[in-house]
Amino acid sequence: MSDNQKPLILFDGVCNLCNGFVQFVIVRDPEAKFMFTSLQSDEGQKILSAHHLPAKHFKTIILIKDEKIFTRSDAVLQIAKDLKGWKWLYITRFVPAFIRNGVYNFVSEYRYKVFGERESCMLPTKELRGRFL
Repeated sequence: MSDNQKPLILFDGVCNLCNGFVQFVIVRDPEAKFMFTSLQSDEGQKILSAHHLPAKHFKTIILIKDEKIFTRSDAVLQIAKDLKGWKWLYITRFVPAFIRNGVYNFVSEYRYKVFGERESCMLPTKELRGRFL
């Protein structure tokens, strides 16, 4: 699978929780199925624009997989489905979306207060640079 066909995770690069989630995915994705880019990056902004998605006030992680866009809890569940040891979490897709997204929205609303934020987006290590756009 070429890099441009790999699922792409767009995340809030200044959010500590979001950066922690990216690290969580990297550790559990030994086959490097996922690519990453921050929503604030030039590449992230181009992708948001191309898909007519908001380019400011980031409240969700975005997954682009098989030319489909997933946000909020749907994105997290789609990601979990492809992670080693976390496929079981995908069964929660049967919980109504308004409940899943209600929890997601609550966490999203308070993530900076609880987990903090960075001054700038994280810089990937030399080993991981190829997985980031």
